[in-house]
Amino acid sequence: MKAVLTLYFLNYLHWDENLSTTVYHAFSGLCYFTPVFGAILADGWLGKFNTIFWLSILYVIGHVVKSVGAIPTVGNTEVHVALSIIGLIAIAFGTGGIKPCVSAFGGDQFAEEHIQERAKFFSIFYLSINAGSLISTFVTPVLRGDVQCFGTDCYALAFGVPAALMFVALIVFVCGSRMYKKYPPQGNILGSVFKCIGFAIKNRWNHRSNQYPTREHWLDWATEKYPKKLITEVKMVTRVLFLYIPLPMFWALFDQQGSRWTLQATRMDADFKGFVIQPDQMQDPEYLRLNITGTQNVTVTRGNAAVCSAQMREKVVVSLVVENTRCIQVVDSNEKPANGLAAVRFINLLNVTVSNISVGGEAVQVVAGNVSEYTTLKRGIITVHCLIDGTQYSIYLGLLDFGGAYTAVLRTRNDLGKEIQAVVVEDVSANSFHIAWQIPQYFLISAGEVMFSITGLEFSYSQAPASMKSVLQAGWLLTVAFGNVIVLIVAQAATMEQWAEFILFAALLVAVAIIFSFMGYFYVPVNPDDLKEENEKKDLNQEEKKVVPDFFEMNPDNMFEEKKTKI
Repeated sequence: MKAVLTLYFLNYLHWDENLSTTVYHAFSGLCYFTPVFGAILADGWLGKFNTIFWLSILYVIGHVVKSVGAIPTVGNTEVHVALSIIGLIAIAFGTGGIKPCVSAFGGDQFAEEHIQERAKFFSIFYLSINAGSLISTFVTPVLRGDVQCFGTDCYALAFGVPAALMFVALIVFVCGSRMYKKYPPQGNILGSVFKCIGFAIKNRWNHRSNQYPTREHWLDWATEKYPKKLITEVKMVTRVLFLYIPLPMFWALFDQQGSRWTLQATRMDADFKGFVIQPDQMQDPEYLRLNITGTQNVTVTRGNAAVCSAQMREKVVVSLVVENTRCIQVVDSNEKPANGLAAVRFINLLNVTVSNISVGGEAVQVVAGNVSEYTTLKRGIITVHCLIDGTQYSIYLGLLDFGGAYTAVLRTRNDLGKEIQAVVVEDVSANSFHIAWQIPQYFLISAGEVMFSITGLEFSYSQAPASMKSVLQAGWLLTVAFGNVIVLIVAQAATMEQWAEFILFAALLVAVAIIFSFMGYFYVPVNPDDLKEENEKKDLNQEEKKVVPDFFEMNPDNMFEEKKTKI
């Protein structure tokens, strides 16, 4: 779904690039902030299985609402925006609540001694996630662009198919219910963690005077209220969370695949089929394009006779169309069409009005001797149809390429063949940098993300005490949320060119990687099982030291015998 979300904002809701990027990353960030609530829900009330089940239903509902909002006939723009936002919020809470539970629930299916099998599970688990992401990256844009519904791109289908597939996946998940190991919720663990940390900070502040002895760890200031076992587990969690501090920078780069990288792709040449523009489509002896700097008077002569005169202003690109004894002066576009679309306008040199020119889903009319506005359309070899005095004619425009702006000069018409001959001139050059150059950057960051995420998921699970698996999984996912917040802030600032923004993020990630390498070097991994064994030994020692009641005494065979007391 996220594969087409940015283009949905741009082309369907007609938001600008910065707003589309901001909303995209706000949505992505919310998807990774909500795992905190999913962890609370799973550990405190419902358990992991029930949390996955109910929030999956919310996720499906969100997609359905989003699909309805993408149907052009349902309400106006305000309704579409409202339904889109409601759907995105439902999706964010659904997917966010599921995320910390799915991986932790999968890890729960393995006994503690099956460490290698659990590591393989996390690898296969993340492989399936990336396989689904890869398939959706190719299939969803096809559903959006190649399938037409309601006379335009079918965003409703692109959002609806994931809803249907998720519903099927939910049924499969429920069918295996009897085979799962389901552990009951152990109370609001996340709430206990926050309360323990808050009390330790408060207690340390209240005893900040030098008259109070220092303690080995700042969390030891919570011993007055909380059990030592909880404090030890919180120490383990906070050590890992401290290691996570630099990680959001990686996700700040990675999640730009759906926003800035998508916008970058719209400015590139996506032709893999080898269409070639023929030279006779692009030039004509009597169509001259004049690019003049400064302010000058330009006179066009034929022989010794002046045909017309025009004044050219500085920093303005002007076309002067000369046809027999008349001239038409028009201002050219000097900006590329957005989103990789092509743009075309018409200059009518015929003596009649040409109406109902069907371009990009719009009907354009151009009066004799006048110029139409630019109309955007998808890239392709284009033939349009129009009406002259109620009779339909066709106009062959040839290839209108990605990012190019064109002028079609309507010169003559063939009444017998019902055709209008047009000379097509390129006002703004089409995209020339091929989109294949994005393949290495996608490959490298995807390879890095696979190694980064699989290791991070398994590390988060292995370093967490048994009661805090979902807590630490939520902490791992929060690094993604903060990464999106970083992009959101930079996008809203909008003070840099796109290339400079890319270099900034890359430089920051290099610096963060160096910092993280030092942090990782000094980190000492722990085994939560050691804590479990230590607690069991303490419990055993306490049992051995248990005080025997007065009315019992031990015989030589270590058997208890009741005392007989004389009264």
